[in-house]
Amino acid sequence: MNGEIGVIDFDQIINRDGTSSTKYDGRHGMFGKSDVIPAWVADMDFATPNAITNALVERARHPIYGYTLFPDSLYEVSIDWMQRRHGWTIERDWIVMCPGVVPSLNAAVMAFTKPGESVIIQPPVYFPFFSAITQTGRNLVENPLKYVQGRYAIDFDHLEHCAQNAHLLLLCSPHNPVGRVWSPQELELVLQIAEKYNLIIFSDEIHADLIYPDHKHTVFATLKGSGNRIITAMAPSKTFNIPGLNLSMLIIPDKKIRNTIIDVFNTWHISASNPFSITAFETAYRKGDEWLETLLVYLRNTRDSAADFLADQLPQIKLIPSEGTYLLWLDCSAMNMTDAALKRFFIHEAGIGMSPGTLFGDQGSGFMRLNIGAPKKTVMQVLGNIRQAYMQRT
Repeated sequence: MNGEIGVIDFDQIINRDGTSSTKYDGRHGMFGKSDVIPAWVADMDFATPNAITNALVERARHPIYGYTLFPDSLYEVSIDWMQRRHGWTIERDWIVMCPGVVPSLNAAVMAFTKPGESVIIQPPVYFPFFSAITQTGRNLVENPLKYVQGRYAIDFDHLEHCAQNAHLLLLCSPHNPVGRVWSPQELELVLQIAEKYNLIIFSDEIHADLIYPDHKHTVFATLKGSGNRIITAMAPSKTFNIPGLNLSMLIIPDKKIRNTIIDVFNTWHISASNPFSITAFETAYRKGDEWLETLLVYLRNTRDSAADFLADQLPQIKLIPSEGTYLLWLDCSAMNMTDAALKRFFIHEAGIGMSPGTLFGDQGSGFMRLNIGAPKKTVMQVLGNIRQAYMQRT
């Protein structure tokens, strides 16, 4: 595959040392040593699509990098992507460009709750969900996911109990770190509870494009009757490995909700418009389909190889079936170690830098999160190192 698409080689090993990469150059700060294979931060070790690189180089050739407007073409390509990839017909006025999903989480908490009011999350979940609530003086309400026979599900009875005194639900869809792709039926039940108790829902769907072929993502806001209470966060950042460029969008059909969150962003005086982030965002949605389809096949093969390896060679670690994202959730409870011991084992004995499960809440105790967004050879080396280290203990 050549030309604008470029050769797509996900097996290529790219040296990221010395690029100020959080994932690589931040290893010592995170793990206390630099000689670990990094499999933690949720970015990929694959080259971004050739079309994006070409577009960025072309933009860089213009020698002025001044204040930048969001062009009409950016909105048009976003509308087209949502229709083409997700079957969602949206309007330009619904789109709010913003400097990343995490700032948007915080903006939503500040826009729709007051200090002391309750916000619901569903742990184990991406850790900024916690801080967006606790650091703004809101009341954190946990609706833990149910972990039954190796699969996660929403505890709807408990969610309804939580919703009675809450104002906002932060939903992760697809879910990071457990890898669930919520079904339309599950989302319908969440919506029914939200309607009954007048909850606003912030739906973080940043991994929506990274769904394995045997599953399908449902945009929450496509459900009938959802438009007046759902804020949808989307971005090409995870999909096309451009998270360092910090541009995402909120899609908000309801004008009142939209204006309320815009007012919060305006008080921060932080512009999301950057000539390079805009260029990458637009090019990704305009020219990235073929690269993405190839990526999804590659990730599925890596996921399946990892599952086979663990089942055959290291049954003490149970892989939770992953339906989406390039993040695998590993149940290490059968290794019979405390969380502190697990951390020491993986870092100092196996030489692997993963995200500890406790980072995602108390419900992550005994788990680790593995990033497989890397050449398959690297992922299998990670698993091989873990097996070797574990066998040396027994």
